Amino acid sequence: MSENAISPGVMANAIRALSMDAVQAAKSGHPGMPMGAADMATALFTRHMKIDPRHPDWPDRDRF
Repeated sequence: MSENAISPGVMANAIRALSMDAVQAAKSGHPGMPMGAADMATALFTRHMKIDPRHPDWPDRDRF
């Protein structure tokens, strides 16, 4: 892992926190699904999907 890399656990926890913030800001919704799926989404984006955030228009990228 490079010096600037974020661990998958930290990434998943950030997703959980953002989902709680979104539900709170909307004053509606249920954060259970995004909080439960945070590890799965992190694994997909970091291990399996072909993506490059520096090139969001890359035609060969995977879409989620």
